[in-house]
Amino acid sequence: MLEAGEWRATATSSDPRTVGYHLSALYSPVGWMSWMQIARSWEAAQGSDEAIKAFRNTILGETWVETGEAPDWQRLYDRRESWPAGTVPMGGLFLTAGADVQKDRIEIDVWAWGRGLESWLVDHVVVEGGPEHAAAWSALDGLLSRSWPHASGAAMGLSRLAIDTGFEAPAVYGWARRAGFAQVAPVKGVEGFNRASPVSGPTYVDATAGGKRLRRGARLWSVAVSTFKAETYRYLRLERPTDDERAGGASFPAGTIHLPAWADSEWCKQFVAEQLVTVKTRRGFQRLEWQKLRERNEALDCRVYARAAAWIAGADRWGEQKWRDLERQVGSLDPSNTVGPETTASDPGTPEIASAGLVRRAPARRGRRVFTPSYLS
Repeated sequence: MLEAGEWRATATSSDPRTVGYHLSALYSPVGWMSWMQIARSWEAAQGSDEAIKAFRNTILGETWVETGEAPDWQRLYDRRESWPAGTVPMGGLFLTAGADVQKDRIEIDVWAWGRGLESWLVDHVVVEGGPEHAAAWSALDGLLSRSWPHASGAAMGLSRLAIDTGFEAPAVYGWARRAGFAQVAPVKGVEGFNRASPVSGPTYVDATAGGKRLRRGARLWSVAVSTFKAETYRYLRLERPTDDERAGGASFPAGTIHLPAWADSEWCKQFVAEQLVTVKTRRGFQRLEWQKLRERNEALDCRVYARAAAWIAGADRWGEQKWRDLERQVGSLDPSNTVGPETTASDPGTPEIASAGLVRRAPARRGRRVFTPSYLS
């Protein structure tokens, strides 16, 4: 059977000079390694992930897929939750957004964050037009000044928006400079894991404005995207309390990710579109690498950038007092609650800093309160 076999290509390459081979030891001549030897090696590897990994790498010639790294998109879809579209649930205490710049559009996801980095997907926005279109950047400007209703009745603005600089970095730098680095964080993904400090920076990079180079014109943050992708998948695998347990007072574990009913199947597929695998380098070493299971992965990328924005805001380092302050501020902004340290803006069209440390942007109408905590800016 082996002697009669022939190689048949199953994929075409855009570069005919490049050919990739994937060949298992099952095709080796009998004198090299028999099927009996291969079967015994497989049986001997059972019970050890490391041994099975070595078997798949060295005998089957396959990359090793880390067990359970990519949650099933259907499971995420089935356990979506119902709350008013575009509304921040009660547990959400501040908002960040992640923006992924594509050739013909900019995709943005807005996430709400609470204690223990519990999170809720609040909004998904697609801005048509690539970075060469001024209208696309104007739409992003509008997003920075937009507000989302909180379950308490308050209006909540974005604390930070992290935007990827991997495509058309000069255009991203230019917009970030105009928008202001207090609310916008240009980010660049770097390889490898860094669990101790997954975000580093900012470092100053040159930017251009009107064709003129500006030294130290933009502040760039480096993000170990592998760390946040692994964290996201770990959070997605958390066990959740049953309805009966919740009725008895049980709460969701820290890090739980809540998806709304409007998140469609395509978004859920994009959210788990990558898998962490172990690959061999040319020198024979092994390393972990994220590989796409599907072509589109914008939802996962936007989550990583929004998570980086939360890190930059300092959420991973806040103590109990900061979280209590956020809860108090959200509660005091309930329009039905007249007791609280926040003052009312005399001019609803003028931004104002309240004595409680809340930054409010121009409300759409008198009495409407839009806020982000000042230490997020």
